[in-house]
Amino acid sequence: MTNFATYPSLKGLPVVISGGASGIGETIVREFAAQGSKVGFVDIARDRGEALAAELVAAGQSARFAAVDITDVAAYQAAIAGFEAAHGPALALVNNAANDTRIAWNEVTSEAWDKAMAVNLKHAFFAAQAVIPGMIKAGKGSIVNFGSISWMILTGNLTAYTASKAAAHGMSRSLARDLGPHGIRVNTLVPGWIMTERQLTHWVGDAENALIDAQQALKGRLYPADIARMAMFLAADDSQMISGQDFLVDGGWAHG
Repeated sequence: MTNFATYPSLKGLPVVISGGASGIGETIVREFAAQGSKVGFVDIARDRGEALAAELVAAGQSARFAAVDITDVAAYQAAIAGFEAAHGPALALVNNAANDTRIAWNEVTSEAWDKAMAVNLKHAFFAAQAVIPGMIKAGKGSIVNFGSISWMILTGNLTAYTASKAAAHGMSRSLARDLGPHGIRVNTLVPGWIMTERQLTHWVGDAENALIDAQQALKGRLYPADIARMAMFLAADDSQMISGQDFLVDGGWAHG
């Protein structure tokens, strides 16, 4: 028994999720599958993705995985077409995949900048482009773009990342206007500092824990499940009249 919500509208709903083999994305995949959604997810981590899909299928849930580099737009859109052939047109898209590698401003190359935009922003638009026709035909759908509080709280050594994530907010709002007449909702999910394996391994030490304690209004730590629950709400019919909005799941971080 769980204290958290079950969404009847997610049962049987075709969902596409990027970056679904680990971290926040893995939890999102697991939570949607547990709701009975038909989950299609992509990642560059083939072994982890295949293992996760096999585990979920063995548990009687619906999940398909494609090993895809999301910066290869043609390959990613082809994978989405494959999910559509198996599950039907996606009625929810969760643009989760990103890379927040720290790079000092004077070490950012043109190539690094372009890569950051491709990984953190470009793929989200072209995934949306691939699923929107099916959503228009259905007369409904939900696109969830991932933002970040990093640009809101003046995080350094992340110029390209914060630029791409700030842009995601603008992309969501423009698409919300374009797609609203078709019953399609577009929102931005904005995580705070989430305790993923990557964050704990690379970035979170004593000083960072002290910063979190000082800046979050709520005690404790944020985990991937906290983000997955908001993603599910935004995909479910419960949010059917919400679009063009930012949803911060950050423990009440002080934003200045």
